[in-house]
Amino acid sequence: MAARKTLPDKIVDRAIDRADKVGWARVRLHDVADDLGVSLSDVRRHYRDLDGVVDAWFKRADLAMLVTRDQKGFELLPPRDRISAVIVRWLDVQASHRRTVRDMLAAKMYPGHPHHNIALVTALSRTVQWIREAAGLDASGRRRQLEEIGLTALFTAVVFIWLRDESDGQSRTKAFLDRSLAGSDRIMARMFESSSSAADQGDDVEA
Repeated sequence: MAARKTLPDKIVDRAIDRADKVGWARVRLHDVADDLGVSLSDVRRHYRDLDGVVDAWFKRADLAMLVTRDQKGFELLPPRDRISAVIVRWLDVQASHRRTVRDMLAAKMYPGHPHHNIALVTALSRTVQWIREAAGLDASGRRRQLEEIGLTALFTAVVFIWLRDESDGQSRTKAFLDRSLAGSDRIMARMFESSSSAADQGDDVEA
Protein backbone atom coordinates (compact mmCIF):
# COMPACT_ATOMS: atom_id res chain seq x y z
CA MET A 1 0.00 0.00 0.00
CA ALA A 2 1.35 3.42 -0.99
CA ALA A 3 2.35 5.71 1.84
CA ARG A 4 0.01 8.60 2.55
CA LYS A 5 1.34 11.91 1.32
CA THR A 6 2.32 14.49 3.88
CA LEU A 7 1.01 18.05 3.77
CA PRO A 8 4.32 19.44 2.44
CA ASP A 9 4.14 16.97 -0.46
CA LYS A 10 0.50 17.84 -1.12
CA ILE A 11 1.35 21.54 -1.20
CA VAL A 12 4.05 20.97 -3.81
CA ASP A 13 1.79 18.70 -5.89
CA ARG A 14 -1.05 21.18 -5.86
CA ALA A 15 1.19 24.14 -6.71
CA ILE A 16 2.63 22.23 -9.68
CA ASP A 17 -0.84 21.16 -10.84
CA ARG A 18 -2.01 24.76 -10.74
CA ALA A 19 1.10 25.96 -12.56
CA ASP A 20 0.57 23.41 -15.34
CA LYS A 21 -2.86 24.97 -15.92
CA VAL A 22 -2.33 28.70 -15.35
CA GLY A 23 1.44 29.23 -15.36
CA TRP A 24 3.81 29.54 -12.43
CA ALA A 25 3.49 33.34 -12.32
CA ARG A 26 -0.20 32.99 -11.43
CA VAL A 27 0.18 30.43 -8.66
CA ARG A 28 -0.77 31.82 -5.23
CA LEU A 29 -0.25 30.00 -1.96
CA HIS A 30 -3.65 31.09 -0.64
CA ASP A 31 -5.27 29.32 -3.60
CA VAL A 32 -3.19 26.21 -2.87
CA ALA A 33 -4.33 26.36 0.77
CA ASP A 34 -7.97 26.68 -0.29
CA ASP A 35 -7.66 23.75 -2.70
CA LEU A 36 -6.26 21.57 0.07
CA GLY A 37 -8.74 22.73 2.69
CA VAL A 38 -6.02 24.00 5.03
CA SER A 39 -5.17 27.43 6.39
CA LEU A 40 -2.52 29.70 4.91
CA SER A 41 -0.72 29.41 8.24
CA ASP A 42 -0.50 25.66 7.68
CA VAL A 43 1.23 26.33 4.37
CA ARG A 44 3.56 28.92 5.92
CA ARG A 45 4.69 26.41 8.53
CA HIS A 46 6.22 24.34 5.74
CA TYR A 47 7.17 26.89 3.07
CA ARG A 48 8.31 30.46 3.61
CA ASP A 49 7.15 31.43 0.08
CA LEU A 50 6.68 30.02 -3.41
CA ASP A 51 10.42 29.86 -3.87
CA GLY A 52 10.49 27.36 -1.01
CA VAL A 53 8.07 25.22 -3.00
CA VAL A 54 10.43 25.42 -5.99
CA ASP A 55 13.32 24.26 -3.81
CA ALA A 56 11.23 21.33 -2.57
CA TRP A 57 10.36 20.36 -6.15
CA PHE A 58 14.02 20.25 -7.23
CA LYS A 59 14.94 18.37 -4.09
CA ARG A 60 12.50 15.69 -5.25
CA ALA A 61 14.33 15.50 -8.57
CA ASP A 62 17.66 15.16 -6.76
CA LEU A 63 16.32 12.34 -4.59
CA ALA A 64 14.84 10.52 -7.59
CA MET A 65 18.19 10.85 -9.35
CA LEU A 66 19.97 9.06 -6.50
CA VAL A 67 17.79 5.96 -6.92
CA THR A 68 19.57 5.34 -10.24
CA ARG A 69 22.53 4.05 -8.25
CA ASP A 70 20.41 1.19 -6.88
CA GLN A 71 19.82 -0.37 -10.31
CA LYS A 72 21.40 -3.79 -10.77
CA GLY A 73 24.72 -3.61 -12.58
CA PHE A 74 24.90 0.18 -12.39
CA GLU A 75 28.27 0.15 -10.65
CA LEU A 76 29.74 -1.90 -13.52
CA LEU A 77 29.00 0.78 -16.12
CA PRO A 78 31.77 3.11 -17.31
CA PRO A 79 31.78 6.51 -15.52
CA ARG A 80 30.45 8.27 -18.63
CA ASP A 81 27.40 5.97 -18.76
CA ARG A 82 26.77 6.35 -15.03
CA ILE A 83 26.81 10.15 -15.31
CA SER A 84 24.45 10.01 -18.29
CA ALA A 85 21.98 7.70 -16.50
CA VAL A 86 21.92 9.91 -13.42
CA ILE A 87 21.34 13.16 -15.33
CA VAL A 88 18.71 11.59 -17.59
CA ARG A 89 16.84 10.40 -14.51
CA TRP A 90 16.84 13.96 -13.12
CA LEU A 91 15.32 15.18 -16.38
CA ASP A 92 12.83 12.36 -16.91
CA VAL A 93 11.14 12.63 -13.51
CA GLN A 94 10.20 16.21 -14.42
CA ALA A 95 9.49 15.73 -18.10
CA SER A 96 5.70 15.99 -17.83
CA HIS A 97 6.07 19.42 -16.18
CA ARG A 98 8.78 20.96 -18.37
CA ARG A 99 6.91 24.19 -19.03
CA THR A 100 6.39 24.72 -15.32
CA VAL A 101 10.03 23.86 -14.57
CA ARG A 102 11.08 26.46 -17.16
CA ASP A 103 8.85 29.07 -15.51
CA MET A 104 10.19 28.24 -12.05
CA LEU A 105 13.81 28.57 -13.19
CA ALA A 106 13.00 31.85 -14.94
CA ALA A 107 11.53 33.17 -11.68
CA LYS A 108 14.67 32.15 -9.80
CA MET A 109 16.89 33.91 -12.37
CA TYR A 110 14.86 37.14 -12.42
CA PRO A 111 17.33 40.03 -11.83
CA GLY A 112 15.03 41.64 -9.27
CA HIS A 113 15.35 38.63 -6.97
CA PRO A 114 19.07 38.49 -6.06
CA HIS A 115 18.38 36.25 -3.05
CA HIS A 116 16.78 33.75 -5.41
CA ASN A 117 19.75 34.04 -7.81
CA ILE A 118 22.20 33.14 -5.05
CA ALA A 119 20.00 30.26 -3.89
CA LEU A 120 19.90 28.92 -7.46
CA VAL A 121 23.70 28.86 -7.67
CA THR A 122 23.85 27.05 -4.32
CA ALA A 123 21.22 24.52 -5.45
CA LEU A 124 23.10 23.93 -8.72
CA SER A 125 26.32 23.24 -6.83
CA ARG A 126 24.50 20.84 -4.51
CA THR A 127 22.91 18.96 -7.41
CA VAL A 128 26.28 18.61 -9.15
CA GLN A 129 27.76 17.16 -5.96
CA TRP A 130 24.93 14.61 -5.79
CA ILE A 131 25.49 13.74 -9.46
CA ARG A 132 29.10 12.93 -8.58
CA GLU A 133 27.99 10.84 -5.61
CA ALA A 134 25.30 8.96 -7.53
CA ALA A 135 27.67 8.30 -10.44
CA GLY A 136 30.34 7.04 -8.05
CA LEU A 137 32.99 9.59 -9.06
CA ASP A 138 35.71 9.54 -6.43
CA ALA A 139 38.53 11.60 -7.94
CA SER A 140 40.41 14.00 -5.70
CA GLY A 141 42.67 17.00 -6.08
CA ARG A 142 42.94 18.70 -9.47
CA ARG A 143 40.96 16.02 -11.28
CA ARG A 144 38.02 16.48 -8.90
CA GLN A 145 38.08 20.24 -9.42
CA LEU A 146 38.04 19.79 -13.18
CA GLU A 147 35.22 17.23 -12.91
CA GLU A 148 33.12 19.65 -10.86
CA ILE A 149 33.68 22.53 -13.27
CA GLY A 150 32.95 20.34 -16.27
CA LEU A 151 29.86 18.74 -14.73
CA THR A 152 28.46 22.12 -13.73
CA ALA A 153 28.87 23.48 -17.27
CA LEU A 154 27.50 20.28 -18.82
CA PHE A 155 24.49 19.99 -16.51
CA THR A 156 23.58 23.66 -17.03
CA ALA A 157 23.79 23.32 -20.83
CA VAL A 158 21.78 20.08 -20.82
CA VAL A 159 19.00 21.59 -18.70
CA PHE A 160 18.69 24.67 -20.93
CA ILE A 161 18.45 22.52 -24.06
CA TRP A 162 15.98 20.14 -22.39
CA LEU A 163 13.65 22.94 -21.35
CA ARG A 164 12.86 23.73 -25.00
CA ASP A 165 13.40 20.30 -26.54
CA GLU A 166 10.22 19.18 -28.30
CA SER A 167 11.74 16.02 -29.81
CA ASP A 168 10.23 12.67 -28.86
CA GLY A 169 11.32 11.83 -25.32
CA GLN A 170 13.68 14.81 -25.48
CA SER A 171 16.00 12.67 -27.62
CA ARG A 172 17.88 15.74 -28.90
CA THR A 173 18.90 16.63 -25.35
CA LYS A 174 20.03 13.08 -24.58
CA ALA A 175 22.07 12.92 -27.79
CA PHE A 176 23.76 16.19 -26.83
CA LEU A 177 24.52 14.78 -23.38
CA ASP A 178 26.09 11.63 -24.83
CA ARG A 179 28.20 13.61 -27.33
CA SER A 180 29.38 16.00 -24.63
CA LEU A 181 30.34 13.19 -22.26
CA ALA A 182 32.26 11.41 -25.03
CA GLY A 183 34.15 14.63 -25.77
CA SER A 184 34.86 15.19 -22.09
CA ASP A 185 36.27 11.67 -21.80
CA ARG A 186 38.75 12.38 -24.59
CA ILE A 187 39.77 15.77 -23.17
CA MET A 188 40.33 14.40 -19.65
CA ALA A 189 42.29 11.44 -21.00
CA ARG A 190 44.59 13.69 -23.04
CA MET A 191 45.00 16.17 -20.19
CA PHE A 192 46.01 13.62 -17.58
CA GLU A 193 48.09 11.60 -20.04
CA SER A 194 50.05 14.80 -20.73
CA SER A 195 50.40 15.49 -17.00
CA SER A 196 51.70 11.96 -16.40
CA SER A 197 54.19 12.24 -19.26
CA ALA A 198 55.47 15.57 -17.93
CA ALA A 199 55.89 14.08 -14.47
CA ASP A 200 57.79 11.10 -15.89
CA GLN A 201 60.11 13.38 -17.83
CA GLY A 202 60.74 15.39 -14.69
CA ASP A 203 61.71 12.21 -12.88
CA ASP A 204 64.12 11.33 -15.68
CA VAL A 205 65.80 14.75 -15.49
CA GLU A 206 66.25 14.47 -11.73
CA ALA A 207 67.71 11.01 -12.12
